[in-house]
Amino acid sequence: MRRRTILFALLVPLALAGCNEKQAAKIPPPHRMTAEDIGHYCGMNVLEHPGPKGHIFAASLMEPVWFSSVRDTIAFTMLPDEPKDIQAIYVSDMGKAPDWDKPGADNWIEARKALYVIESRVKSGMGGDEAVPFSDRAAAEKFIGENGGRIVGFDDVPRDYVLTSVNVTGAAAAGEAAEAPPAERSRRTP
Repeated sequence: MRRRTILFALLVPLALAGCNEKQAAKIPPPHRMTAEDIGHYCGMNVLEHPGPKGHIFAASLMEPVWFSSVRDTIAFTMLPDEPKDIQAIYVSDMGKAPDWDKPGADNWIEARKALYVIESRVKSGMGGDEAVPFSDRAAAEKFIGENGGRIVGFDDVPRDYVLTSVNVTGAAAAGEAAEAPPAERSRRTP
């Protein structure tokens, strides 16, 4: 009996570790951006806009959700009506991008590991403020030297910067509507 107990005690942690590895293996890798990818809020092809892009995988959705800007990508994670079962968030690594107009089809970084330049003079592909992602601090600092701004981490991108700044994308409008009192929401046009 004692031998079984010891064997059981040794096998349970191994079995649980195997479960954790299987869960970690379920995190989808980034997809290559193609002409078929449509921005979630703008309904337009993401390749038609300059600047960094993003895509999110949620367990409840069969396909990744694409965004024409990183700001919209971050907004998706903050808006109350969007899925919360997020498995992975990927954004363009602008330190590896050929240039602003061509951010690259497969130079992704996990969004929660990126550094973001906010409050720069550069605007998103949709014309609004942008959170410009980098994997390398030196590349982010070089960008700041050329365009202004400041560096923050994913969790430090201000909610107001993402949801209430003047912007022409659906994400900002949705964020402002979500925060407005019901009477004011009904007066706003989509």
